[in-house]
Amino acid sequence: MSAGTACRLLGDVKWPRVRLPAILLCSVLIVLGSGPQARAQDPPPAIGPVVVDLRGILPKFTEDLALAQSRGLASSDLPGRGIGIEAGAHVYPLGLGVATVGLGGQITLVRSGSAAKEPSPAVTARFTALASQISLNFGTGDGWSYISGGFGASRWSIVPEGGEPRVADEAWVRTFDYGGGARWFRKPHVAFHIDVRVHAIDPGPVQVQLRRSPRTNLLIIGAGISIK
Repeated sequence: MSAGTACRLLGDVKWPRVRLPAILLCSVLIVLGSGPQARAQDPPPAIGPVVVDLRGILPKFTEDLALAQSRGLASSDLPGRGIGIEAGAHVYPLGLGVATVGLGGQITLVRSGSAAKEPSPAVTARFTALASQISLNFGTGDGWSYISGGFGASRWSIVPEGGEPRVADEAWVRTFDYGGGARWFRKPHVAFHIDVRVHAIDPGPVQVQLRRSPRTNLLIIGAGISIK
């Protein structure tokens, strides 16, 4: 006897206390019975094959004293939160069981500024990073989460108003990044995307009369769209 036939018979039950639970039970049986067949007819798409990301980002600049001293500033002179954009492209060539491997790269552009406070001048900070990316992705083409890491270089300039860039402001230094996020494809080719990432920045070059820029971590939170 099929689930549908059993439900029609139970639907004729006259006792209200029995009829409602029976109808609910039959509804569950019908969903469970039809679910595997529906999934077999229409399997979810695979992750990828190519995704392009564009997101707005909110970095939290540190107020580290050593970082400020590498620019001849006080820690209170350093800008706080900034704003920027991040763009990337990724391909997904390999499946490893429940995970899909992604390869790609991204660029990060950030700006922040602080107003003049006597006796300190206004300060402008700019952060630029270029990095390759490798990720492990979990889910289907309708939406997936990921953890990822990257390797590249970054430049972090922190220049007071009217001042000249120092050696540390113009140097590209080795930078690792790590984090994770998720993409939700509400439309076949467009997704909402969030990403949380830490950039681990190596110390800067040796400077005359100023200490070198220290090893620094920069936290960046972003949200935007993904297109596949």
